[in-house]
Amino acid sequence: MLAAMAASGAESMNNDPGPQPDRADFYRANELALDGFGTASLGKYSLEHLSGSRVRQDTEFGAGVGPNYFITRNFGIGADIYAENTTGVFVDSASANLILRLPLGHSGFAPSVYGGGGRQFDLSDVWFAQLGAGMEYRFTRYVGDFLDARWVLPDETKYYGIVRLGIRFAF
Repeated sequence: MLAAMAASGAESMNNDPGPQPDRADFYRANELALDGFGTASLGKYSLEHLSGSRVRQDTEFGAGVGPNYFITRNFGIGADIYAENTTGVFVDSASANLILRLPLGHSGFAPSVYGGGGRQFDLSDVWFAQLGAGMEYRFTRYVGDFLDARWVLPDETKYYGIVRLGIRFAF
């Protein structure tokens, strides 16, 4: 009987996964983060007449970076710059946004919505407003990936859409 109790106690000790991370702490107040991302954008006509061939032909790809600062666990501000055209100016667009994120329990996922505006420098020099939504997944407290989409409304040209896919480093 003692052997059976000792064996069952040893067995339960070996099956203990150890301390697990608290995913609720993955999203914090006073959090500074740095994003690196790729972009894909489509103009108004392509968005209104969406097809596989139009997406393949008309999509513009680029890359960008930007910081975010979350004042509370759910509310923050962010800025970013990106470039799509390698023959024009170095930075095609710069923007700032107010961000509302809603972490989903302990899952590591956090959907977000945001709005803001900025300045486009390449092709046409215009101001714009933007609205968007996205999703982030944190692998650890300090590293996650994200995907978001924006509807960009320039003041003097036709609207367009941008999708960003990237990695986020939180500090």
